[in-house]
Amino acid sequence: MATMVLTAVGRALGGPIGGAIGALVGNAFDHAVLFRPKGREGRRLAELQVQTSTYGTQVPKIFGTMRVAGTVIWATDLKETRKKESAGKGRGRVTTYSYSASFAVALSARPIRAIRRIWADGNLLRGAAGDFKTELSAFRVHHGGEGQAADPLISSAVGAGQAPAHRGIAYVLFEDLALADYGNRIPSLTFEVEADAGPVPMEQVAREASGGLLGGSGLGLVAGYAAGGPDVREALMPMIEARGLALAGGEAGLRLVAAAEAADGEIGAGGLLARVNGRGVDPQQRSGGAADGVPVALSLRHYDAARDYQTGVQRVVRAGAGRQEQGIDLPEAMSADAARALAAARLHAAWSGRARMELRCGWEALAQEPGEIVTVAGVPGLWRIEEREWEAMAVRLSLRRVPGAGGAMPPGASGGAIVRQVDAPHGATSLMLADLPPLREGVASAPLIVAAASGGAGWRSAALFVMGASGEAVPAGRSAGRAVMGVTDAALAPGSVTLVDRRAVLDVTLLAEDIALSPADEAMLGQGRNLCLVGRELIQFESAVRTGTRQWRLTGLRRGLRGTEWACGAHEAGEPFLPVEEERLADPLGFAGQSVEPGAALRVAALGLGDVEPVEAVMTVAGEALIPPAPVHLTARAESGGVALRWVRRSRAGWRWSSGSDVPLAEEAERYAVRLMDGARLVRAAETAVPAWTYDTAAIAADGSAGAALTVEVAQIGTHATGRAARIAITV
Repeated sequence: MATMVLTAVGRALGGPIGGAIGALVGNAFDHAVLFRPKGREGRRLAELQVQTSTYGTQVPKIFGTMRVAGTVIWATDLKETRKKESAGKGRGRVTTYSYSASFAVALSARPIRAIRRIWADGNLLRGAAGDFKTELSAFRVHHGGEGQAADPLISSAVGAGQAPAHRGIAYVLFEDLALADYGNRIPSLTFEVEADAGPVPMEQVAREASGGLLGGSGLGLVAGYAAGGPDVREALMPMIEARGLALAGGEAGLRLVAAAEAADGEIGAGGLLARVNGRGVDPQQRSGGAADGVPVALSLRHYDAARDYQTGVQRVVRAGAGRQEQGIDLPEAMSADAARALAAARLHAAWSGRARMELRCGWEALAQEPGEIVTVAGVPGLWRIEEREWEAMAVRLSLRRVPGAGGAMPPGASGGAIVRQVDAPHGATSLMLADLPPLREGVASAPLIVAAASGGAGWRSAALFVMGASGEAVPAGRSAGRAVMGVTDAALAPGSVTLVDRRAVLDVTLLAEDIALSPADEAMLGQGRNLCLVGRELIQFESAVRTGTRQWRLTGLRRGLRGTEWACGAHEAGEPFLPVEEERLADPLGFAGQSVEPGAALRVAALGLGDVEPVEAVMTVAGEALIPPAPVHLTARAESGGVALRWVRRSRAGWRWSSGSDVPLAEEAERYAVRLMDGARLVRAAETAVPAWTYDTAAIAADGSAGAALTVEVAQIGTHATGRAARIAITV
């Protein structure tokens, strides 16, 4: 009777699961028979693999919230954009190419509610707020409803009326996604799909995955599950195996039942038969499997939502004999604690399930359904009925021991660490221009103008443009990495440029809370670490201490570096603060193939993903890289009735100590301008080709300056500009 019922159910289901049920021998209901794996190939967590475009690839049904890769279902050829740009003065023009792509990715074979974060090559492409970190023309989500229309871009490409709507399939479409950040190729994408508003009952998963042919109730919830594979068995087997679910049958059809902690019924002593057809039989036969047949360790692989849905593994070990280990691949989102508890429960169930029992019962045992949990008179523990068969005028029941009610695994499982990108909107761009003296060895032939751009925690980069006098915008490439920048809280007091300034304190407020400054020792400072532009003075700092969320105090200052000692006394509160890190600075003029002369106005604009309109920075170019630094060690000595002046030349071609030898000249010729000033009145101007000049008695007499107190200014005359002057007071 029971066999006939099961065969009918099997025919009703059809397909792989129906064939398995229809072929059951002995009416076995346990999932180890019904859902026996094919061959020895284990299941794999495939939802985080790269998206594919293989013909016939099965799209999983997503429940709850999961991270999936999806399947490419449509794509255009890469779109190439060609641009000719100057490589700099005297270097000709360079042709550059950029690429974008438009494509659609199928994500779920059931409707979804929303797409949250998207990762490209493991890096965040779209934040939870819906902001993209890379440029694209459009992004559309098709939620998988039965009434959804074809995507307009696909329709325009293949023709109106020819484009499939992919009804019942949830997919997304990227339109002109910029590929520069990914090596000019389509990156591997994974998506955080929100298919349901919250956790989903497991019986709903079973019902939808089986087309309504499997039921159940009270099985618990799943936060996220990917029901995939070529058939129903593959879709549901991971969930059934991990939860220890069993299959039960009845007039209403097949249903999944949870591992019970209490019995559904009891088989009393009166229900057992000692004789069948006048022949004595053993009403109860018990057997037990070997201990080493149970895995000594069990590992459960799952998706950990706390780790951006990366794969997590929880492993539990039992004491006693045995060598084999077993693993379960569960395409479900759960915490590390929940995964560890599941693994422990399955290992406990395997240990308990070694005990088996066969009973010979009377006709009343036909009321016992396979899958039920019962107690047996005189036998401890809970037992599940696996088979029920009418045999020789008696009912034979095959039972397996199941774990009883017990304590849960203690919490505290670790899912492991993860390096997570900051998920914050791109935000507005802050732009700063700086006119710098030479930073490297060598002679500059043009002003060194750099652009630094930055923003909040989610800011990445911005496109730069050099603005012409009539308002035209010339593309100048992209900004470099996110720069550290801020403003000074108070005016930096004047300080020594020959000694480490340990009296002055520099308080600054940085642009964002997540930006930090670091201290540096003498060796690091010697390599150029912690070089900063404060106003127009270059300094270095030894110590950096956070004093607020964005506030820092800098001490141990090296002042007036790279010939900027002239700016030590010209500070004010609120002036720009910019650490000079070459990898975070861009050269907009060089990229645009333009040059600028000292004294000219320069206007640069930046436009990032989070900017409603371009942000601009304007400066008057001084050409600091072209200006010779002021001479040093200027001395005056009375000599033959006059005053002899001596000094030491410095060079803009290098800043390191050269062991007593002269520094490189870096100019076409060595020349100095000497000026004698009486207050604001020019007394005498002279020029010399050596680092010395004498104010002799004849000149003193001609100037009528005997006994006067004068100021001497000495400046080097460079190829492109006259440098700033060194000064000394003399009495003639």
